[in-house]
Amino acid sequence: QVQLVESGGGLVQPGGSLRLSCAPSAGIFNFNTMGWYRQAPGKQRELVASITNGGRTNYADSVKGRFTISRDNAKNTVYLQMNSLKPEDTAVYYCKARIYVTDYWGKGTLVTVSS
Repeated sequence: QVQLVESGGGLVQPGGSLRLSCAPSAGIFNFNTMGWYRQAPGKQRELVASITNGGRTNYADSVKGRFTISRDNAKNTVYLQMNSLKPEDTAVYYCKARIYVTDYWGKGTLVTVSS
């Protein structure tokens, strides 16, 4: 069973930056697409960014130019660099990784953007 663990969330002021990381708690896996999703209070979970094992990326319009997704396949790790954060970026951020047709999710890390 694949268990993904996110880290790097926290409280940051508007305009600040955070870097999220996600990796399996144990084991080495051949992940296909990896991605970050977020869910704000009272809203549905939405895609933030994704990256294929070949490095092709996809971003939500709301984060283009501010967030950057990357991955280190040797470490089975996916990152989300978040710059110019806004209060509307406040949410629980979840990591997702796919192996063939099965998706695995982390438990999430809270990002709060507030002054």
